[in-house]
Amino acid sequence: MAYFAPYIDDAGLHIPTYQDIKDDLVTEAKKIFGEDIYLENDSMDYEYISAIALKMYDTLNSIVYAYNSRSPVTAIGSGLDTVVKINGLKRKAASYSTCVVTLTGIPQTVIKSGVVQDISGNNWNLPSNITIPEEGEIEVSAICTVLGSISALVGDINKIATPQLGWISVTNKVNAVLGQPVETDAQLRARQAVSTALPSQTLLGGTIAGIVSVEGVTRQRVYENDTNDNSETEENPYGLPAHSITAVVEGGLDADIAEQIYIRKGVGCLTNGTTEVQVINRYDITTPIRFYRPSYVDVDITVNIKKYAGYTDNVVDNIKNNILNYLNSLGIGDNLPTSLLWNSALIANPNLISPIFSITSLTAGKHSSSQGTADIEINFNEVIQGNIDDITVNVS
Repeated sequence: MAYFAPYIDDAGLHIPTYQDIKDDLVTEAKKIFGEDIYLENDSMDYEYISAIALKMYDTLNSIVYAYNSRSPVTAIGSGLDTVVKINGLKRKAASYSTCVVTLTGIPQTVIKSGVVQDISGNNWNLPSNITIPEEGEIEVSAICTVLGSISALVGDINKIATPQLGWISVTNKVNAVLGQPVETDAQLRARQAVSTALPSQTLLGGTIAGIVSVEGVTRQRVYENDTNDNSETEENPYGLPAHSITAVVEGGLDADIAEQIYIRKGVGCLTNGTTEVQVINRYDITTPIRFYRPSYVDVDITVNIKKYAGYTDNVVDNIKNNILNYLNSLGIGDNLPTSLLWNSALIANPNLISPIFSITSLTAGKHSSSQGTADIEINFNEVIQGNIDDITVNVS
């Protein structure tokens, strides 16, 4: 393609390629110094022209970056961070996994800066001061000391890392809420798009945006049944209560979530769920607001592969990590298509045209269920939870 001056149209800002710039400079040099000037690849003049062309191209790319930074659709990195500030948003930092743990001990025992440990050796910090009540048992929230998605299934947190007199045992009766890595550009763009629904024309859109704006919320799904029917129908596939909204929310404080639902739901609209918060308005009127916390579904996955020339030992880990990342990207209520598990495993090939392995079979199933090739379906208030220990890769 020949050199052209940068221009803007409906598709955005267009710039010439590095090769186009270099070729144009060579042409201009021949016009000035004559066609017989030596400008082959091994000449010093050609190297100088190449260096100038590269600097021009770098400058044009910087202009493109600045131009694209005006819109959340095209902005990246710090440019995107700046744009979304207009909507009162900021990129979510990496977060720690949390888990409700049950402590048992002698009544009135005070546990100071306690630390517990899971079966993988990860430490979880407890609140700075805990007093065992007369019942001899108390539930508190523990925070993992390792950033990111650290899993702890029921019963995994079972060791006292800082023994103290009167403290007998620890366990977790529920799965941990997974922490998250730093929010990606794609995730921040999606959240910005939802946040602009705050002044939306629909109450449902505004409710969703309000929930998303709550600090600590990592995933959410809101369902609406605007019919008169409580039964499962095509319009009400989950059999939700008539004239209701059902929010399923991961992360965030109960009170903050309930407040957003209360101020944005429709008048007379029922809220549905197992978590209930009493919201008191400025007239001292109390309204119960209900929503769900997601239930986590663990899955077992088995991938059988055949290795070819160029196969390396890190392929197994790459397959496992790719599948794990896909599982943890699923939203609340999202079923698990096994076909997409194949895709996640296959991209561990550095080059799909000349693969270093092929998949001979892939099966998946919920914990305590047999594995198969069918898609895994979950309930509206459930979410798939990935665990690398539940992914098996067999090599032949």
